[in-house]
Amino acid sequence: MKQISGRTSTTPRDAVMEALGRLPRALLAVTPTPLQDAPRLAAQLGSPKILIKRDDLTGLAFGGNKVRMLEYVLGKAVASGCNTVIGGSASQSNYSRVLAGACAKLGLDCHLVLRRMAACPDEPPQGSLLLNLIYGAHVQLVDDDRALQVDTLTQLGDRLESEGRKVFRALQASEDDKTLHALPYVEAAFEVVDQLADLDVKLERIYLCSLDTTHAGLLLGLKAAGSTVEVVGVSPYEAPLRSDLTAEQEVARLANEAAEILGLDIEISPADVTTTFDFAGQYGHMTTAGTEATLLFARTEGLLLDPIYTMKAAAAMVHDLRAADPPTAPVLFWHTGGTPAVFAYASEYDMKVDK
Repeated sequence: MKQISGRTSTTPRDAVMEALGRLPRALLAVTPTPLQDAPRLAAQLGSPKILIKRDDLTGLAFGGNKVRMLEYVLGKAVASGCNTVIGGSASQSNYSRVLAGACAKLGLDCHLVLRRMAACPDEPPQGSLLLNLIYGAHVQLVDDDRALQVDTLTQLGDRLESEGRKVFRALQASEDDKTLHALPYVEAAFEVVDQLADLDVKLERIYLCSLDTTHAGLLLGLKAAGSTVEVVGVSPYEAPLRSDLTAEQEVARLANEAAEILGLDIEISPADVTTTFDFAGQYGHMTTAGTEATLLFARTEGLLLDPIYTMKAAAAMVHDLRAADPPTAPVLFWHTGGTPAVFAYASEYDMKVDK
């Protein structure tokens, strides 16, 4: 707190940390995550400095942004006395993998309803699907139909409650706590601002692959920290998931709900949100540009990208750095994890062993 003319003044950072401290939280993530230079990648692209925010190293269940995202969600589940969590996404979902690992760590029974993915087989289980089972989650696969998935989750939750279980409904089963997923990335924004200050680096742009919540939290946190860096949200989907809101409107909505929870007098408008669908291809499918970016990251910096999310953001960054009017100041790639999915896509990489 700062004393100004006899009054107590609270900075945005103070307000965020105090508000977060009042919320139930399950401590799952190893933070702060490293911020690393990528000099060989930058040299290969002939670009300004490239930094990598290693949120693939958040610790639990092979890491990724979902570890941070679930801290307040599962904190609420535990605080409300739930003993069972249901949720789901696609069969190689980062969210579901971390949900399964976090539930194991917290002693919660985890039930997942996952959509089959045409791009990779589910027999034998591999990648994140295999890890869900190793963590002890109860897994049900359904066709790639979101309405069917939601209906199945609703029926599952009702059945478990009729059996006496106290059920917490995570994403896909319920949207009620969606904004809680954004809160840790408000905090993460202050984390990276401190790391950049220590390095004396001023960024021009941040690239990350995000549908909504990670982007919303990071954007709000950076604005609260007084940063003007542009955040480029690269969608892994070829179109917005909501028919009633654009991607920009949804990110702004979540950011503003998070601001209200945190007591921040900040408003994010859709005009503040930069989102691109140009690098998504079809959800769950690798792209030519994404595969090239994956090999660049792997063969210059030893960093692995996943085929569903991070390769798409990397493709966007590589494209921009090669453009006629590329960024002229340092850029940051926010690595949101997902690397176990690499193994489920082995046949797509077309790698050959020397004879």
